Amino acid sequence: MQNAQLEKHANNIRQDIIIETHSAQSGHPGGSLGATDLITSLYFEEMDITKDNLDTTDRDRFVLSKGHASPALYGVLAEKGFLDKELLPTFRHLGSPLQGHPSMRYLKGVDMSTGSLGQGISTAVGMALANKLDQNGHRVYALLGDGECQEGEVWEATMSASHYGLDNLCMIVDNNDLQIDGHVHDVMSVYPLDEKFKAFGCYVECIDGHDFDQIRDAFAKARQNKGKPTVIIAKTVKGKGVSFMENKVNWHGVAPNSDEKEAALKELEAK
Repeated sequence: MQNAQLEKHANNIRQDIIIETHSAQSGHPGGSLGATDLITSLYFEEMDITKDNLDTTDRDRFVLSKGHASPALYGVLAEKGFLDKELLPTFRHLGSPLQGHPSMRYLKGVDMSTGSLGQGISTAVGMALANKLDQNGHRVYALLGDGECQEGEVWEATMSASHYGLDNLCMIVDNNDLQIDGHVHDVMSVYPLDEKFKAFGCYVECIDGHDFDQIRDAFAKARQNKGKPTVIIAKTVKGKGVSFMENKVNWHGVAPNSDEKEAALKELEAK
């Protein structure tokens, strides 16, 4: 797919994120906006996932380990046609399948219920191991936050993925260096992430998480890598695409008001 097409999809998804969080008056717009380009690349170019194979095991799987970025997941599912866009304004509303953290019980296309950080990557390891045992050639992708890497469970899961040689697993770290309480390097530094994941037996690529060419190349190298799991450390901008949200920690878990919603949509529509 041409980069211009990916950019258009990503822009549409970012608008959906604003609509979702504004409607709920809660949620996590910053990290969702920052992860949008990665998720767009996965669903529109990298992963084998279509309406025809959505209900089967004959496809790739995606686990949003940083489950609070659910607005981006719902946005891409809607953009792919798996989800009615009219549902997006029901985000976090009582009775809506669009829970604040994704639930596989309520929404087709959600491969794992996530929210408690560290558990998503653990289940992704289990999925990848199951595919190996079943001789299912499809791949498993998991998106983690950099703050999430403060969880010990992330490293236990990584150790297991390496031990079992899960080269069908691709872990992506959304590295915007911001979490709810401030900069990751101030709250509890996880750096150097690349050297740590290498020490745990992973193949590591470091990229710009907003450059579609670099994202595409990293996924290609992940497919070529054999015998060990891949970790892609993607440098991103929290709040990407909305200038007054970019690199602002206060937009981690605060929804835009009506004026901010209109300003954000106007900026995104202009692109």
